[in-house]
Amino acid sequence: MEGILVTDTVRIPGDAIQFRATRSGGPGGQNVNKVASKVELRIDPARIEGLSEAALARLRHAIRNRLNAEGLWILTSERSRDQRFNLEDARAKAAEAVRAALVAPKTRVKSRPTRASKERRLESKKRDSERKKARRIPHD
Repeated sequence: MEGILVTDTVRIPGDAIQFRATRSGGPGGQNVNKVASKVELRIDPARIEGLSEAALARLRHAIRNRLNAEGLWILTSERSRDQRFNLEDARAKAAEAVRAALVAPKTRVKSRPTRASKERRLESKKRDSERKKARRIPHD
């Protein structure tokens, strides 16, 4: 199987990909029963070349529900009635997922509430308190 070029430095080698075609489900008449158009790719994430440890960890987290017992990433495509188009679609899905894992998420910068927002919050609390106080039955 041919490898998948993700970026200039990152690629999924062909020997890390296993390909299998099966019969697709859903509507399609006799075509569904006869033609193996659904594509299943099994990719070993550990063998992706050019991926940093952090990016690999992000990828593993993103695909954690699509890993089998051996740790292989299972990708399927049955979008089309043509096996060739489904293979290209599955390869594109793999490349896009790896590309997304290359982008490090922005770290959250802690911020403090402004003086005005604190005053608005306290004013709101006072208003609510007065409203509830007015509902009470007065004591003698």
